[in-house]
Amino acid sequence: MKPEDVEKAHGSPSVESMEQFELNKSASSSSSDATVVEKPEIEPPRSRLKQYFASLKGMENRGIERVPLEEREEVTPSTSLHMMLMWFSMTLATNNIVVGSMGTLVLGLSFKDAALCAIFGCIAGASIIGYMSTWGPRSGNRTLIVARYFMGYYPSKVCCVLNIFTNVGYSMVNSVVGGQILSMVSGGQLSVIIGIIIVAGTSLAMALFGMRIFQIYERVAWLPQLMVICVILGSAGPHFDFNIQTAAPESLNAKRITFFSIVLSIGLAWAPLAADYYVYYPPQMRRWRTFLMTVLGAAQAMSITLLVGIGLGTVLASSTYYSSKYGTGPGGLLMTAYDSLGGFGKVCATINVLALVANNTPGAYSMGINLQMLGGFLGRIPRPISTTLATIVYAACAMGGRNSLYSVFKSFLPLIGYWVVIYVVIVVQEDAIFRRRKGYDWSAWNTRAQLPMGLAASVSFFVGWAGAIVGMSQAYYTGPIARLTGGADLGLWLAAGFTMLAFPALRVFELRYIGR
Repeated sequence: MKPEDVEKAHGSPSVESMEQFELNKSASSSSSDATVVEKPEIEPPRSRLKQYFASLKGMENRGIERVPLEEREEVTPSTSLHMMLMWFSMTLATNNIVVGSMGTLVLGLSFKDAALCAIFGCIAGASIIGYMSTWGPRSGNRTLIVARYFMGYYPSKVCCVLNIFTNVGYSMVNSVVGGQILSMVSGGQLSVIIGIIIVAGTSLAMALFGMRIFQIYERVAWLPQLMVICVILGSAGPHFDFNIQTAAPESLNAKRITFFSIVLSIGLAWAPLAADYYVYYPPQMRRWRTFLMTVLGAAQAMSITLLVGIGLGTVLASSTYYSSKYGTGPGGLLMTAYDSLGGFGKVCATINVLALVANNTPGAYSMGINLQMLGGFLGRIPRPISTTLATIVYAACAMGGRNSLYSVFKSFLPLIGYWVVIYVVIVVQEDAIFRRRKGYDWSAWNTRAQLPMGLAASVSFFVGWAGAIVGMSQAYYTGPIARLTGGADLGLWLAAGFTMLAFPALRVFELRYIGR
């Protein structure tokens, strides 16, 4: 039956829609894929501006609207490989090298301690990305539109705002690192500010074309990035100090927990975006396939880049020659890797900037989507314009914070983890406990009366933040529980624990007295 025939038959109790049929079929292999009933969707009205952008060739004009079945891509034997390569390219990023260096250069861990924390943190973070990505094919909705089914229509907007700040922070870091590299490659003739503008502008150009073009780009972007990493290992690998020891052994466990949490926060930062990149896949895509390909791509790439960063951190931590020549900033970290390569090293450093663009583009794309999700006049702004506005904001922030990047990274990465882990816990518990048999009506994404009130999720969100506050350990504040553990950052874990205990009871109360 053709999709248009399904639409004609819609409403007849004897005829199922194509999506319901496929979801029922997959339910035989996964009990969590419950039956879905399709109803006419309520979409935001299109402004004249949106209609204009819709007429432009090659530019994705779809905003937060659900992707209908007839626009989904066909699943082919190569789909799994494309999914894995997309995540491998996006997370094989230079900023992860910078994060890895924090383990040995900033926190003072040994190579072995930092490497173990990085690998296990990568696996945990990639698993969360994989789980959240499965909602894309299943629903055809963006990640934080799916959040409406768990958080409620209005409370989910808080997640949108937090995710905008998250992506502003990450895009800011990417732009600063790229700007510093371009400045050093040019011998100082190109200022860091101009480098930031180049990185931000290139990312914007890619984001404007949308997911279809971006997915094609990411299928090949990983190859030059991986080749450059191999060059780094050949050039700087012999200088890695595998014997470096933790500077303060008495605080070893606190430093391990802190670095593990920082690495886990990299994966958590992708979780509110993960489903965005799969909305053009059909609902019959197996959830285990989406999960596995995402985890394999993200975990491998993040592990490689973090381990390289950890090794480069030992070079700067143990060598006064390199630290005095290039400094201990992120740009100097990369130039240390190419110290003996001359002009070829500068070419490799430039390729690192392209890797930053590959990592920056998804955030720029999703920020435009998140701005539309806030509704009101922002919801009427076409995605290309909202993406451009987001790019201007993070580029301006990057120019202002270009001289204190490690401090920015160390401060905002854990904050990302706090709110995202609360959100993920609510999603998992709502899906596993309360929606296991009830299922979802994905066509009701914009119908407030059919979505949860979100009272249980909202209260749980605040309870989770209370856990994060008493357990956090940052330069600006150390919670009472963190002080008892020698300064370990336990905010991530206490936020998850507090939410896990609060949400089920509150949700039972909400369903009993409110009914949704």
